[in-house]
Amino acid sequence: MPRRLRLGVLVPSSNTALEPLTQAIVNSINTQLGHHITVHFSRFAVTTISLAPSALGQFELPPILAAAELLAHAQVDVIGWSGTAAGWLGFDKDVALCEEIEKKTRIKATTSVLALNKALEIWGVKSLGLVTPYVDDVQAAIVKNYKAIGVEIGEGMERHLGVQKNNDITAIGEDTLDGLVDEVVAGKVDAVTTFCTNLIAAQRVEVWEETHGLPVFDTVATVVWDMLRGCGVDMAGLEGWGMIFKKSEVVH
Repeated sequence: MPRRLRLGVLVPSSNTALEPLTQAIVNSINTQLGHHITVHFSRFAVTTISLAPSALGQFELPPILAAAELLAHAQVDVIGWSGTAAGWLGFDKDVALCEEIEKKTRIKATTSVLALNKALEIWGVKSLGLVTPYVDDVQAAIVKNYKAIGVEIGEGMERHLGVQKNNDITAIGEDTLDGLVDEVVAGKVDAVTTFCTNLIAAQRVEVWEETHGLPVFDTVATVVWDMLRGCGVDMAGLEGWGMIFKKSEVVH
């Protein structure tokens, strides 16, 4: 049955990739599955990715909650944080963020990282290929946090590009990403994640899956998937955006 829904998405201010990618995914869902879903965005300040105190401070709750409140003005059905900071800050940060958003707005919430972790559990992933644009210490923190929940990102299973300025990430081209995915797949992983919502990567997922025969979870797509699952939308018939949408059994 066709659904009419409004999705509210929280965006890092310097991100220029996730909005067109999110809209493209939702347009495909509407066109292929007959739904009427709209996407509405709200930004808060994020310009650099590092473990420096000033960079970590960008993810304090007050500005994120203020952006979420603006989405609530649009009476969205669900709010998603399309960002990956919990990868290095700790997954508990996103759990707390969702709780605070729901408390402040009375609207259910999810995040790219919490959604990714749900997908890893559904697929039974124990070894993960990690592709990011991030610097060394951020990457190491992500690897450590996944190891703590039983997901191994061992030697040869990760690649990162050392980019700190968020504006520069969208310049990373498909050829580069293709190579990085090839390299982590060679590490004998169960799945791959392109872990940064400013990477222009979601449109390549289906190609990588067909090439390598394993799931690829892009963090722009994961949050869309989980928002719609939470609203009871079955996306199993969606083509073009990867196998994650094939396991979109309705959540009640």
